[in-house]
Amino acid sequence: MVCRVGFAKAYLKMEGHIGRKNSSSEFLKAATTTLLHTISESEKASYVGHINSYLCGDDFLKRHIPIDPLTEDLFEISKDGVLLCKLINVAVPGTIDERAINTKAMLNPWERNENHTLCLNSAKAIGCTVVNIGTQDLVEGRPHLVLGLISQIIKIQLLADVNLKKTPQLAELVGDSREMEELMILPPEKILLRWMNFQLKKGGFNRAITNFSSDVKDSEAYACLLNVLAPEHSIKLSGKNVKDPLERAKLVLEHADRMGCKRYLTPKDIVDGSPNLNLAFVAHIFQKRNGLSSQQKQFSFLDAIQDDTQVSREERAFRLWMNSLGISTYINNVFEDLRDGWILLEAIDKSSPGIVSWKFATKPPIRMPFRKVENCNQVVKIGKQLKFSLVNIAGNDIVQGNKKLILAFLWQLMRYNILQLLKNLKSNSCEKEITDADILNWANNKVKDSGRQSRMESFKVCIFFYLSLQILIFFLSKKRKL
Repeated sequence: MVCRVGFAKAYLKMEGHIGRKNSSSEFLKAATTTLLHTISESEKASYVGHINSYLCGDDFLKRHIPIDPLTEDLFEISKDGVLLCKLINVAVPGTIDERAINTKAMLNPWERNENHTLCLNSAKAIGCTVVNIGTQDLVEGRPHLVLGLISQIIKIQLLADVNLKKTPQLAELVGDSREMEELMILPPEKILLRWMNFQLKKGGFNRAITNFSSDVKDSEAYACLLNVLAPEHSIKLSGKNVKDPLERAKLVLEHADRMGCKRYLTPKDIVDGSPNLNLAFVAHIFQKRNGLSSQQKQFSFLDAIQDDTQVSREERAFRLWMNSLGISTYINNVFEDLRDGWILLEAIDKSSPGIVSWKFATKPPIRMPFRKVENCNQVVKIGKQLKFSLVNIAGNDIVQGNKKLILAFLWQLMRYNILQLLKNLKSNSCEKEITDADILNWANNKVKDSGRQSRMESFKVCIFFYLSLQILIFFLSKKRKL
């Protein structure tokens, strides 16, 4: 039987931390040493309001909500990890199976640590940057770290619809297929800026907005944007005619209130140019009323982003797994973001440290297409060294975004990564290495012990509905026993 410390050591070895002093305890006590950190009270009040609004109906948290923004209650409540896990599920529904969250009234240190580990891994998977944040930081409720993590989670929630898949009307922002391809790979913040400038152009606003800080602090862009989107809620005293920036910001927020938009910031926050709160404000306006045509602009290849259900499910699973590895770039779309080969090389290096020849790799941005092919050729070459089945797969297939072949490679890489972790785990316990057969036997025995007859013969990926349903029935049977 492998103890928790053995598992921690195996996990750290996979992450490249073994060899550092006190590495095993670092897994549990990775606190960030700081001297002095201040937090924005405006941001805290805004995020508390968001949490009170979206989590007020939660059965476990209702005893804590509403949270008073004038106190430190937010950080106290966050110490058991439940609130953060629930907030992640609000941002990206289904990220965490809530049955895995420890929700007892009194949690022991291990249960609390499990919640925070689940929170941090899930936060990484949905796109949060959690560098220098450890479970002990969350246990202690360090304000600047907790608030920073909450800020990122809320940002992901507010920007969830700012993409072509969720809002295909964004095609209206571009003029041809080349611009469409550029729009498809832009991060949500950039798309939001592009949308804002598109609407401002309709209102005759002559200045381009390039950020959510200094460019909007005079509130003139906001006044124009709201008049374009909701002219029926405008008043005679336009924001443009008001000299005082603070008074103009107040009028803008009153206009937004009449539209039914939540207040993520105060007039002073606008004048001060708070980037996080301004971004939240604009994102909420986009959610409430984006002003785009209900008739979708027609492009012959736009249907390509509407993947079939199975491919979308697999793409999401691999995307969450790769983002959880802690690689330098967040992956928004597996088929687009892996085409230059760099992220794949990073993922391979996480799974098998030292195997990548970085001196022969080119880091993005890559302008010359043949450099992308070189990166992807090295990916395929390493895959063959790791005994992957890569028949008729070449580097150019990845560059071209061949979905079937990319998914096939990622399945084998994820399987290799998990088996390496299990092998390290066995080596720590001085037993034989774990294989696919061992895992299958363990799972089948658990189901058999529960009195069920279901069996799973292999982990082979199959796109057919029947086998998917069979696997679902198998794991439901297994859950009853566990």
